[in-house]
Amino acid sequence: MTSEAQPLPGASTLLAVDHLNVRTPYRTLVSDFSLHMAHGERIGLIGESGSGKSMTTTALLGLLPAGVTADGSVQLDGHKGNLLEAPESELMRLRGKDVAMVFQEPLTALNPLMRAGAQVAEIMLQHKLAPNKAEANKRAVEMLDAVHLPDPAQAARAYPHQLSGGQRQRVMLAMALANDPSLLLCDEPTTALDVTVQRQVLDLILELVRERNTGLLFITHDLAVVANMCTRVLVMNHGVIVEEGTTEQVFTRPQHAYTRGLLAASDLDAVDETGRLFTVASAQNYVPPVLGEDSAHQPAQAKIASPPTPTSAPPAVRVTDLVRTYTRGKTSLFKPAPQVKALQGISFEVAKGGRLGVVGESGSGKSTLLRILAGLDQPTSGSAVVAGNEVAGAKEQQLRELRQNLQIVFQDPMGSLDPRMTVGQIISEPLLVRGRNETASERATMVAEMLEAVGLPASSASRHPHQFSGGQRQRISIARALICRPQIVVADEPVSALDVSVRAQVLNLLADLVDEYGLTLVFVSHDLNVVRYLCDSVIVMQSGEIVEAGDTETVYRSPQHPYTKRLIDSSLTLRQELAGVA
Repeated sequence: MTSEAQPLPGASTLLAVDHLNVRTPYRTLVSDFSLHMAHGERIGLIGESGSGKSMTTTALLGLLPAGVTADGSVQLDGHKGNLLEAPESELMRLRGKDVAMVFQEPLTALNPLMRAGAQVAEIMLQHKLAPNKAEANKRAVEMLDAVHLPDPAQAARAYPHQLSGGQRQRVMLAMALANDPSLLLCDEPTTALDVTVQRQVLDLILELVRERNTGLLFITHDLAVVANMCTRVLVMNHGVIVEEGTTEQVFTRPQHAYTRGLLAASDLDAVDETGRLFTVASAQNYVPPVLGEDSAHQPAQAKIASPPTPTSAPPAVRVTDLVRTYTRGKTSLFKPAPQVKALQGISFEVAKGGRLGVVGESGSGKSTLLRILAGLDQPTSGSAVVAGNEVAGAKEQQLRELRQNLQIVFQDPMGSLDPRMTVGQIISEPLLVRGRNETASERATMVAEMLEAVGLPASSASRHPHQFSGGQRQRISIARALICRPQIVVADEPVSALDVSVRAQVLNLLADLVDEYGLTLVFVSHDLNVVRYLCDSVIVMQSGEIVEAGDTETVYRSPQHPYTKRLIDSSLTLRQELAGVA
């Protein structure tokens, strides 16, 4: 690999970064980073948490946190000198005008007290690109129209909290592109979005940068997104670029073991000889996809979870005509309080030992369904029988029994683990309910066994959650969920916050434990590829209703409902994106 990432021959250089180092007084975060980008070029910067991706981009903008310094050279077409040595006044003129940034979480980047249109207009006025406020407001509505907001004039009058996640991200894009910057930096801009919205936002970014010949530096850990968006890729690991080349070269002929590992762990269509997903550690036998070989309907060697053998035993979960209606606060003296139908009479069963995937976007009713199954909420009408317990109208004693038989693994392990408790206390907590009589030493033995089962050393019991990585914390959550040997485990987006290599490990672990303990799994996710790998049956939810249900492979290969088809078409897989590159 060359020390300098070169742009396409014949194109003029937009950005030249040479030998960039980012340091704290104690360690180097980014080491000897070089990148030369042409006008209109689209480059993907990939790597996992802590690889130095975000530090690199904040260094380019002169926005490093206190105590972090950068040296080397950063030059932008149209600006004299090294931007790392430029005064703050010059950098302020540059940001938002020549270089713009779209962040991962739009809600934290937008001003909650300003209307969306005013925030777009303010950027133009700051850089004196609109003669007056009226003209800036008019152009702001045009920009909101350019990013395909359905009613731009109405969106301009809305506050950020009144817009959905996808709409807020479009407002951020409108702000970023308002002054026609020559370089757009995107830092994981679609990670928090539903799959169909993600696809729309990515298509939109691509369309806008192509139209304007804007250079794009796209930072993500999602390789399928890079295959979809970028012509060239830089792979970062521990602050160093380990591989660089065209998207096609890097993704089909990876040279570095780490790149190969990332590709292997990202490719949910490929499994090793034991039927497990590849991880960075097991990637040496992984065969990368061949360019132009569409495996949309022919997964490589994908493991298809086999449905449980039908028996006459009662199902682990039986939901019948389940309705949940919430009443919102009154908005008028004379009108009744508005009602929200979160679940509209849904019915399904999960056999003992079955693995059910529940897919659907935000607002589809997935979380409401989970809360009812776990006995954390009561249905308005209908029935939910979980491990032989009827949830509707159940007394606290019956719900206690239900919660011994059903445990939840949450999306964000940090949010669900008490930071003041040791790992041993966290995992043993479900054993401290009335009716159980293990001694302290028995509990300690059970904790040690569970830690072993999830691949953590028994010595972890004396440590606290903050001393572990995201993937390790999720293993702790799984250990806590399984310690009282429940019959049913409900997993709520348990891998969506994890890096791809860690995701593969946690999915393998879940699959192994489900088999080993004979568990029934209800797996909620917006990532259809994960559900396809892990679950034998699937229900697709939209607006509180089940629009399609069946065995996973049948639903994926021939979706009957247009919504299911849209979800599957929007979902990015590495192989399909590379097939489209040819």
